[in-house]
Amino acid sequence: MTTIDARTSGSRPRDDGEPAGASGETAVAVARPRPGGGRAEPAGVTDIATSTDEVLRAAHGENFPVSPAVLPAAIREDFQAIYGFARLVDDIGDEAPGDRLALLDQLAADLERIWLDEPQLPVFQRLARTVRARELPMEPFARLIEANRLDQRVTRYATFDDLLRYCTLSADPIGRMVLGVLGKATPDRVILSDRVCTALQLAEHLQDVAEDYANGRIYLPLEDMDTFGVTEADLAAPTASPALRNLMAFQVARATTILDQGAPLASLLEGRMRLAIAGFVGGGRAALHAVRQAGYDVLGGAPKASKQRVAAASLWVAARSHAPSARAAAAAAGGLSPLCEQPPPTPDPTPPSSTPPSTPPSVDTGTEVPAPDVAVATTAAATAVATGAATAPPAGARDAGDDVARAGQTAEGEAR
Repeated sequence: MTTIDARTSGSRPRDDGEPAGASGETAVAVARPRPGGGRAEPAGVTDIATSTDEVLRAAHGENFPVSPAVLPAAIREDFQAIYGFARLVDDIGDEAPGDRLALLDQLAADLERIWLDEPQLPVFQRLARTVRARELPMEPFARLIEANRLDQRVTRYATFDDLLRYCTLSADPIGRMVLGVLGKATPDRVILSDRVCTALQLAEHLQDVAEDYANGRIYLPLEDMDTFGVTEADLAAPTASPALRNLMAFQVARATTILDQGAPLASLLEGRMRLAIAGFVGGGRAALHAVRQAGYDVLGGAPKASKQRVAAASLWVAARSHAPSARAAAAAAGGLSPLCEQPPPTPDPTPPSSTPPSTPPSVDTGTEVPAPDVAVATTAAATAVATGAATAPPAGARDAGDDVARAGQTAEGEAR
């Protein structure tokens, strides 16, 4: 696997699209084992001179379509350029050996060259075409790099508010880039987009509890671990304890509430753009449903939703976006305040207490809801999208997080 040492990273960057190995390096991706066994996932790239195409090939699955086929080719190209940048930054921050902060500094320097001069690295050369054509600002791109810098220094988050502030760096910028490419970055849409992106980030954290813990990181708020009587030893176990399942159910409920708040974003867009945004929201719903379907036990590996379930959830979101109630909710987006205003502070890294509270909250995780009929859901939702009709979701296709939200509300009296 190609690696770049921060002290000796002056090798010639490959031109975007140049085959791997053309500049004397070997392939950049290898298989990595999944926590708890199972099929290995491809590793990310650790060479900052990697091309966008190679980064995309090495990327492992996301909860949402990276380049929705419903969009015109030019917009898909722009989305791929943005995703290639985001994926490279995350892979360097998560997997690169050596001095990751120095590598991230190199990425930040090349990012600035897009607006000042000409970037040197292939991913940034391709990104520059998108940035200049769409007149995108530097701030959201810089925030993603800063999120990965934070990951090198902070491995625990004391409160949920601290975690939300982290999401303003690690997640929300992506939605702002997407809206910028679409030419739809109005204040109301940005507020809704931030909620969708934060929810997607929270869903990914919930899926990846085992992998993150193996890498020395915990994205479950320490105050919540303490409240539910969950210790770090619980995260190292092969299967989830009842306390951890209760905590996971509560966190799924929280993420679902935030996703619901952002879902009306699709109502503020038209045509193919509406379908694309519905894909992001539907992917988040399906991911949260996958965690619930796993009984909130994610320690054996990240539960993933099938493509069919993602498609069904996405089409249902698109169908709901035609409803007058959804449009009214979107119009009221100005009434939503940002989830957080300031960048994340360095949280207290002290582990949570191992002593459970005298009366810990509990969530009924034993209630099973029949899996939706994906074929019926997809057909009905597609018909609603085509006709513009406002329909209720077909039987079994209702938001998979609703029951989880109710469970979380029972546990804490609210799903924040």
